Amino acid sequence: MKDKRITITGGKGFLGRHLGRKLSEQGYRKVSIGDLPEYNLVKLEDVKKLYEETRPDVMIHLAAKVGGIGFNQENPASLFYDNIMMGVQMLHEGYLRRIEKFLALGTICAYPKFTPVPFKEDDLWMGYPEETNAPYGLAKKMMLVQAEAYRKQYNFNAIFLLPVNLYGPGDNFDPASSHVIPALIKKCVDAKQKGEKEIVVWGTGTATREFFYVEDCATAIILAMEKYNKSDPINIGAGFEISIKNLVDLIVELTDYNGQVIWDQTKPDGQPRRMLDTTRAYEEFGFKAGTDFREGLKKTIEWYIHQQT
Repeated sequence: MKDKRITITGGKGFLGRHLGRKLSEQGYRKVSIGDLPEYNLVKLEDVKKLYEETRPDVMIHLAAKVGGIGFNQENPASLFYDNIMMGVQMLHEGYLRRIEKFLALGTICAYPKFTPVPFKEDDLWMGYPEETNAPYGLAKKMMLVQAEAYRKQYNFNAIFLLPVNLYGPGDNFDPASSHVIPALIKKCVDAKQKGEKEIVVWGTGTATREFFYVEDCATAIILAMEKYNKSDPINIGAGFEISIKNLVDLIVELTDYNGQVIWDQTKPDGQPRRMLDTTRAYEEFGFKAGTDFREGLKKTIEWYIHQQT
């Protein structure tokens, strides 16, 4: 695979930067990036331009419009449209050009709201996703349907990975669109620096989440690219869950914030529980997450504090 031309959409983003660096470290020398502003992949002409200019053997489609619960509530239509248009056009144009492999990155938001824990890939179609992120989750899920259909009809080698919530250095800390870990880190660090005596956190704290260190995710993607060639979806994650309440307590401890935490229970919790069964990823391409959660959080907090100085 080292001699293949690889293009990463969303390569300037959080996961894309880590993936590009890890590919380089492993000896991949023909890696191209497709991202804004050069390529708006919602537009078909930009999708075609990306394929024509980078001529990939392998396309890794990471690009997505994404955000936390509030962002999803405010932008359901654009999240659905942008993500479904990117996915459909990217995969179809890859098929037309007979590329060797298309790796599509899905989302845990594709799972039904009340999926039994741990989430197994076979449970993907057991119900409707959690309402606050259903438009996003379903738009990404259509890449799985498309990948399976194109493999069946055209023998096109498209694979579909389902990562759980990512975190790590370089994450999005914009309060308008960030996910829970960077949002909480920012609240605690900023409040400590400003001497504020309280922070406000959404929900009740009872919901659980699984969190996946970004460098582990990059490793999983490379392994799947190298070794996996089936249409069955694959979960990639760390295989544990933590309540939002315990997560807040841990981030408060690691940031040394001494103020009070106020829970705004008028705000939604989102999906009640999230944790993946990651057995298939280990069986199919030998992936197992290697980063301790506490250590991953420390590195993320240190990165954010360093950016503030």
